[in-house]
Amino acid sequence: MKALLDYLPIIIFFYFYKTTDPKDSQHPLLQLVNSAGNTDQNHILVATCALLIATLVVYGCLFVFQKFKLEKMQWFIVLMCVIFGGITLVFSDVTYIKMKAVILNIGIGIGFLVTPLFNKQRMPIIQKLLDPLLELSQRGWMRLNWAWCGQFFLLAGLHFFFGFVYMQGKYWGEFTAFGDILVSVSCLAVILFCLRKHFKTTD
Repeated sequence: MKALLDYLPIIIFFYFYKTTDPKDSQHPLLQLVNSAGNTDQNHILVATCALLIATLVVYGCLFVFQKFKLEKMQWFIVLMCVIFGGITLVFSDVTYIKMKAVILNIGIGIGFLVTPLFNKQRMPIIQKLLDPLLELSQRGWMRLNWAWCGQFFLLAGLHFFFGFVYMQGKYWGEFTAFGDILVSVSCLAVILFCLRKHFKTTD
């Protein structure tokens, strides 16, 4: 249920992205936030507005359901959405919302990369998360942590590619809604396959 709620803002974003006329600068959501609109990028602005509202509602509900607290990653996601979504709507410039996923993934990747430097045991964060499940040497944990970092850096690169390089961002919305999760699941599948002999139990 929680996983579905996490992806609900993206689903809502994609719906408005695909159903809004790019030249419709008078869309009700744009009027709601008093946005001036953009010549031919209004579908992204409207979708951004919907994403921002959905994120605040969804994580507001999670805040209540989780006994008035959010995980650090959830706070990070909300903060990034509010900052980049807000700037996008204020300046009617889609560059900022396109950069959100790039910076978000780079930030998470760096977080995984540097955590061993900030604890006495030099323990990577992935070891703290998966130690009950996996039997690895210290070198193995570091390699797994690097692989996890690589996944987020790869996603950052792909978001930048589809947002700013490939066909002037024509398929950025599609990649954001579906490509991101497909790449994430594929990377996870490869990692799990490589680790299949290192699980502590067969359950």
